[in-house]
Amino acid sequence: MATLPLTKRGAEALKAELHKLKTVDRPWVINAIAEARAQGDLSENAEYDAAKDRQGFIEGRIAEVEGKLSSAQIIDPAALNADGKVVFGSTVDLEDEDSGAKVTYQIVGEDEADLKLGRININSPIARAIIGKEEGDSVEVQAPGGARHYEIIAVRYE
Repeated sequence: MATLPLTKRGAEALKAELHKLKTVDRPWVINAIAEARAQGDLSENAEYDAAKDRQGFIEGRIAEVEGKLSSAQIIDPAALNADGKVVFGSTVDLEDEDSGAKVTYQIVGEDEADLKLGRININSPIARAIIGKEEGDSVEVQAPGGARHYEIIAVRYE
């Protein structure tokens, strides 16, 4: 199995989700199944069916999160020393060379990506274009709307 890059924050979020699934969600659904069984005939019991479906989802998510954590390569951006190069976990300030608009992105793993928070997937076109580049470099990003040109203003490891 290939390693899955995760920032330290991303790994902590997955661990917190796993803890909640095991200590809150799993006991709740077990109790819901027991209550539905106590109502008698299971063949026409919608609460029982819904609880069993929920249990399947929870158990599947537990297995998925455990698998991701077991194959994770946890990277602490604050401990990086990449000599100013854009690497996984780094935070990059970019300026659109055409419009002058400035954006800031942190390059993270697939599970952590959230554009609203400025976190982009390492496999996204913009992340692939800037990986390995340095402050002051100009990059071309193939976006759905056509090629975009950005200048890397700053690279931080936080």
